[in-house]
Amino acid sequence: MTDPMIVSGTANDIDSLRQRLIAGSIQVQQQIILQLADVGNEGLDVLMEFLLKRRENPATWIDGKAYQVLYGSDAPQAQEFLQNNFPEGIVTLKSSCGINYNPLQQLLAQQDFQAADLLTIETMCEIAGPMAVKRKWLYFTDVDSFPSDDLQTINQLWIVHSEGKFGFSVQRDIWLSLGKNWDNFWPKIGWKSGNNWTRYPNGFTWNLTAPRGHLPLSNQLRGVRVIASLFAHPAWSK
Repeated sequence: MTDPMIVSGTANDIDSLRQRLIAGSIQVQQQIILQLADVGNEGLDVLMEFLLKRRENPATWIDGKAYQVLYGSDAPQAQEFLQNNFPEGIVTLKSSCGINYNPLQQLLAQQDFQAADLLTIETMCEIAGPMAVKRKWLYFTDVDSFPSDDLQTINQLWIVHSEGKFGFSVQRDIWLSLGKNWDNFWPKIGWKSGNNWTRYPNGFTWNLTAPRGHLPLSNQLRGVRVIASLFAHPAWSK
């Protein structure tokens, strides 16, 4: 629902939005970001200021939302700002095995969730080694040896660029809330309806209208052992 305040672009309006962006709840911040996107250069300036003030802390999905507005803008100052201050994106890209996560961050910033999902499993196979790359899917034993840094980076990228809806830790939280019951978990995240598994790719929802935890797919067609290993990984206890 659109905020009833009409944004006219005056200095007072911009200052009011700035203050509400800083002090508001997550829901208010999300709304203000969308309003600032419609104001023009003044709104972009507020978003740039907002991200600079928060850059010393790990990115949240609110930061991701502000980043996406700037990323999708044609304004030269927005692109220059991102290149100078966030050349690798809003999420710090840590990897213990030399993986370049820039392409994944770019796809997620663009909200191209289907391509990002494919790149996620390709990247996880790359982490697992040449045999996994060749077969294009994972054994649960591959997951056991994944570096925590890499799993956390992949997970954080999904969370930050999906309004907190997608990611392995999101799926894990849902699974835990259901008492680790897989039969209840699959329909909850939209991977199964009745006795029927969701068919890839057209059965899945590749946008933010999807159920919470819907993505990434993490070897959905390979049974429970891979995702169980993901949920048991020590990355989530750190």
